[in-house]
Amino acid sequence: MNFSEVFKLSSLLCKFSPDGKYLASCVQYRLVVRDVNTLQILQLYTCLDQIQHIEWSADSLFILCAMYKRGLVQVWSLEQPEWHCKIDEGSAGLVASCWSPDGRHILNTTEFHLRITVWSLCTKSVSYIKYPKACLQGITFTRDGRYMALAERRDCKDYVSIFVCSDWQLLRHFDTDTQDLTGIEWAPNGCVLAVWDTCLEYKILLYSLDGRLLSAYSAYEWSLGIKSVAWSPSSQFLAVGSYDGKVRILNHVTWKMITEFGHPATINNPKTVVYKEAQKSPQLGLGCLSFPPPGAGAGPLPSSESKYEIASVPVSLQTLKPVTDRANPKIGIGMLAFSPDSYFLATRNDNTPNAVWVWDIQKLRLFAVLEQLSPVRTFQWDPQQPRLAICTGGSRLYLWSPAGCMSVQVPGEGDFAVLSLCWHLSGDSMALLSKDHVCLCFLETEAAVSTACRQLGGHT
Repeated sequence: MNFSEVFKLSSLLCKFSPDGKYLASCVQYRLVVRDVNTLQILQLYTCLDQIQHIEWSADSLFILCAMYKRGLVQVWSLEQPEWHCKIDEGSAGLVASCWSPDGRHILNTTEFHLRITVWSLCTKSVSYIKYPKACLQGITFTRDGRYMALAERRDCKDYVSIFVCSDWQLLRHFDTDTQDLTGIEWAPNGCVLAVWDTCLEYKILLYSLDGRLLSAYSAYEWSLGIKSVAWSPSSQFLAVGSYDGKVRILNHVTWKMITEFGHPATINNPKTVVYKEAQKSPQLGLGCLSFPPPGAGAGPLPSSESKYEIASVPVSLQTLKPVTDRANPKIGIGMLAFSPDSYFLATRNDNTPNAVWVWDIQKLRLFAVLEQLSPVRTFQWDPQQPRLAICTGGSRLYLWSPAGCMSVQVPGEGDFAVLSLCWHLSGDSMALLSKDHVCLCFLETEAAVSTACRQLGGHT
């Protein structure tokens, strides 16, 4: 495993282009585009203010930079560096901006979600969509780019409108049986739209492309409900994470629950492999402690080493007692993601924040648990194979595969605190993001990584 030199970064804004050829990163008001293979700067663009959001067009020919404070969007072309576009929403303000799937239209959401403005880069025409709902996930496109579903709120009721992306004509408009719609998401095959309600009511609705209600599912009542939702890449399964600490898997045939995965504080099943991160300093003498005392700082020592050890069941995980009298309590399934082959599901239960749970979807059982020394910030699957990358805000990168897992120190002067990460589409590299810097991590072949996992962390 090799690492690139460290480059400056602002606001964790760094993204690979969809074709995998370029890496875009932001430094204050500057946009830097590099060649992924050589890391040489190809283009350097200067925006009118500090960049708050960037997004590549689907064909990797354009990149937009949004400056929400100024209500501005600037678009840059890689093929024609002298060409650029500026979109000013004026007094309407700007809270969100994204590309349409064709890469030639930009959708801007104005302040207070009064409307969505659709700007055409080709014809310079402008269209307006009224009543967009202010929710966490209110716009979703089908994978083939043909249709857009939009959550709406009008006359104190929730609606969904389906538009044809080629001409922005309304295809279907229907109301949803929700109190306060929170999110919508198309299945990867584009045939089914999942709609879920506020966390105050457990309800998820499945609609067809023509607006027919296929099924409605509710696991319980009178308690906090859905917290996270994820489709499997095969569209066969819908995983629903909830505040009761369970993930329920719905099937695509009957839309009934086929199983539920609990997240107990103690692992008792001997078939489940539990990896515990252990930290020790190689220079310590016999009379010194292997672990830092409770009063020590949260960050690892510069000379410290970290590795995984396989723990014997039963294993008790570190739990967090939630503050129940405040909004958004740290309980329930806050993060879940399927592997690209749909064979595995990774989850994080927010009241055991140090643990990542990996479930075998074929056998519907818990496959492995990784307990870190620090709370897990994020994890992301390799786009090409079942390999999971994890970061905890420290200077280490963690990788899991069915062969085992490993812990890798990110080199550099001082501690490179990995706050986020993103994979290259090839799965051969990833970008590691800290508060002020970014570096690339280049992985070796699958066979070499599997060998390293067996050597460093044991294998299953």
